[in-house]
Amino acid sequence: MKIFSKEQIYEGDRLTAERQNITSTELMERAGIQIFNWLHTRMQGAQVPVHVFCGIGNNGGDGLVLARHLVTHGYNVKTYIVNYSDKRSKDFLINYDRIKSTTKDWPVLLKCTEDFPPIQKEDIIVDAVFGIGLNKEVADWVKSLFKHFKASAAYTLSIDIPSGLYTDKVTSDQDAIVKANYTLSFQAPKLVFFLPETANYTQQWEILDIGIDPEFLYTTETEAEFIGKFEVLPLYKPREKFGHKGTYGHVLIIGGSFGKIGSVALASRGALSTGCGLVTSYVPKCGIQILQTNLLEGMCISDSGENSIENINIDIEPSAVGLGIGMGTEAKTLKALEIYLKETKAPLVIDADGLNLLAKKKILLKLMPKDSVLTPHPKELERLIGKWSNDFDKLKKAKAFSKKYSCILVIKGAHTITVYGEKMFVNSSGNPGLATAGTGDVLTGIITSLIAQGYEPLHASIFGVYLHGRSADLALVDYGYQSLIASHVIDYLGEAYIDLFKQPEQPKTEAEEES
Repeated sequence: MKIFSKEQIYEGDRLTAERQNITSTELMERAGIQIFNWLHTRMQGAQVPVHVFCGIGNNGGDGLVLARHLVTHGYNVKTYIVNYSDKRSKDFLINYDRIKSTTKDWPVLLKCTEDFPPIQKEDIIVDAVFGIGLNKEVADWVKSLFKHFKASAAYTLSIDIPSGLYTDKVTSDQDAIVKANYTLSFQAPKLVFFLPETANYTQQWEILDIGIDPEFLYTTETEAEFIGKFEVLPLYKPREKFGHKGTYGHVLIIGGSFGKIGSVALASRGALSTGCGLVTSYVPKCGIQILQTNLLEGMCISDSGENSIENINIDIEPSAVGLGIGMGTEAKTLKALEIYLKETKAPLVIDADGLNLLAKKKILLKLMPKDSVLTPHPKELERLIGKWSNDFDKLKKAKAFSKKYSCILVIKGAHTITVYGEKMFVNSSGNPGLATAGTGDVLTGIITSLIAQGYEPLHASIFGVYLHGRSADLALVDYGYQSLIASHVIDYLGEAYIDLFKQPEQPKTEAEEES
């Protein structure tokens, strides 16, 4: 699913009106009706007080359309105009006149804190104050209104985007943004729904199709995409009837040090469970017995070092290499990595201490093969690209890093973002249970396995991140957040593959329910 920029959204609205021969007012009516239909389906005529707070721009116009339809359908609705400026949009004014001609209970004008209405916890707030066009600081009295929303503890529904939230920058003033329980986003999600500093302003979001021009939606290239099942399904490569273990690639996992051999075992098991034909683990001598005991399906090669990797000497030609997990950052290991990078031509997935070693000696980054995949957690990312001032600055620096070194950055988090040049792919799967030791090692094995099976590194990253998160989601049913461990993610990879082809369950008819 594409994630459009603010400018692209405006262009989509304009082209829709032009190509469908409708006015912007008619498009606003269409959007407002869709909001009403969503709310009407859930309320079914219930007389819970609904407070619709409208700004004086187009987002406020959407709110006025909603309020008018709520009135005509007999709901207990009160409408307010948040009068933060003397300027009004044309479509707002048209819909302001329409609601005044519909009901004698005209919208109440709010100009200061004394005008705020009482709101009970059992009420519903519809936030239609600011949309994506917000371009200046929120006035103090409007911030007080947003605090009034929060203090009421009433269910808050935001239209398109929580008011006060920008689409392309972060504000540090939490009082200037509405905290929504639910956001109805027109046609596509907003990138700010997925970033750590801004995602907490809406607990849930949903897309409303308002009939934007299909050609525009299909042909417009976006900087970001939201990745779910239907985005990764076309990437899937089915098994061949006459395939054998050599058909599906040989993964080499290089890593481990004394006390950290388990990370290699997890990455190796993750690779095997994702479908590669062969896995060889390269570890210091102290790890051989552990791996031979715990990884029955894998092969092992030992380094000359007893407790850490000191000299990477390999006589096999792997299809892909996962590098760095549990490796440690000793000087001898750094030297061994430098020599290996100068010699290898195999596709690389680099994680954990592999990234920390590269950050120690950044000139080594230039030795990485093209389209190497780097999978940092936030601190590892900071060591690579430097400190950032906010999430947008982080993404800007990540894109510059990706372009400079011709690599793929998998920025791990609640919504893992895969960065490749100017493109970003935001993952939909996964849950807080993944915040536990070893899950990143499993991800390294998964992505390495997919590359070994013939997936392009970018596709392997996107698909691997989704499979990893989806496996954790499926395991959640049995283990919950707190008890989920990295091994469970591996155990449910088969279910994650099967889930790709499951059809959504259809709701039962009344007759089926009765039977």
